[in-house]
Amino acid sequence: MKDILLLVHDDAGQEARLQVALDIARAVRGHLHCVDVSLMPVLADCTYDGIGEALLLQDERARESANKLQLERRLGGEDVPWNWVDLTGSFASCLADAAALVDLIVLNRKLDSFPYPDMRAAAREVLLRTGKPIVAVPDSVSRFPVNGRALVAWDGSAPSAAALQAAVPLLRYASDVLLFEIDDGSIRTPAEEAAEYLAHHDIHAQIVRDFALRERVGEILLVGVAIHGADYVVMGAYSHLRVTEALFGGVSRCMLSKGPVPVFLAH
Repeated sequence: MKDILLLVHDDAGQEARLQVALDIARAVRGHLHCVDVSLMPVLADCTYDGIGEALLLQDERARESANKLQLERRLGGEDVPWNWVDLTGSFASCLADAAALVDLIVLNRKLDSFPYPDMRAAAREVLLRTGKPIVAVPDSVSRFPVNGRALVAWDGSAPSAAALQAAVPLLRYASDVLLFEIDDGSIRTPAEEAAEYLAHHDIHAQIVRDFALRERVGEILLVGVAIHGADYVVMGAYSHLRVTEALFGGVSRCMLSKGPVPVFLAH
């Protein structure tokens, strides 16, 4: 995990994304790929024959140019190597286009009442189009606790295994790793096998179990984060078959909407 893609955009979540990306890059001695996205405007009333969109896009690019100057000065004083790319479009399409040779993507997950841009939908699309893990960051965080306590949500599914494997470079730095197995009656691969896999990577995990009905797994996971003092969560992008849970529905939706800590997601 050396190449980290950071979404850059002048919005409320930018500072949280930046600090998290810097913390991870320092820990893994990685390189930061800053992708500054100027959003294409969306007008409800198309009565301007493109003039309204052009003016809004011009304003958007001007804001992002000023934002770029400010962040480049800050990055120049950091101890992390970085490069910068300017793109125009949607968050998901621009990040997917830029993600071919990166190992991790840092997004935030603020859900505004205004539907554009929908960061949760962007995260879903980026995961599906790139296959790269993402860290979804609450706007309120000021750092990524690399040496903190990691909680790995485990249900024995392929997505949870993929997330566990992708997160190994980060889990090596964690002070504690908890394998939080929530048994809703569908566990196929027990947490002991996941713990054995981590042990092969010199990561010694503690297994914690709980039981829940499928529709309450998200609530149990949120309680587990609070009780065990987790600093971040590692989990698959979805936990059950698509016939019973739409992608980014259920547990994933719950954690992205309500989770108080960064969430490392893989698909």
